[in-house]
Amino acid sequence: MAVPAAQPPVEPAVPALGPRIRALREAMDLSLRELAARSGVSAPMLSQVERGETSPTLQVAARIAAGLDLRLSQLLRLDEDGAVSIVRRRERRRQRRDGHAYEILTPPLPGQRAEVTEHTLAPGARTGAAGDPPMHEPGSRETVLVTRGRVTFSCDGAAHELDTGDAVTFDADLPHHFENPGKEEAVLLGVLSAGLRRS
Repeated sequence: MAVPAAQPPVEPAVPALGPRIRALREAMDLSLRELAARSGVSAPMLSQVERGETSPTLQVAARIAAGLDLRLSQLLRLDEDGAVSIVRRRERRRQRRDGHAYEILTPPLPGQRAEVTEHTLAPGARTGAAGDPPMHEPGSRETVLVTRGRVTFSCDGAAHELDTGDAVTFDADLPHHFENPGKEEAVLLGVLSAGLRRS
């Protein structure tokens, strides 16, 4: 009796992640082509995954996760425990450009309607410069607390001076930026809520 030849091991596919990947990609304001460049996974493959036409292997899912600045366990939600999601300091998503550094304190969960960020402005630096995140979606509202230093806040053509402990709430879909005119570093804590602009 012939012994069947051993079959090569098949890498397990990951459960349907399409809607989650698409939500995370859109939350980062990335096109399919941009995520493809960041992850090394082709745009057509990403499109098929997002539409649920195919399930990525663990290797492909890991590359997609890296393109979204996540660990594979975060993409698969293995780090989540019920209603509680913790973002450790070392796990914050970070960006730094021209004296403006910011960190996202909230987890990258699909459907999340609020985002908390911490911004650090070097002396003379400002937010809203080239390379910073795009203007927020229509209807967005933001509250920013100055936790250290002094800044000038400009919104829709009007300027306001803010000291440590001052907070400002504004329509975040209007042109705006914060500038640090002082000689010391300034730190801001921002809470962005989508779709809450007053009529």
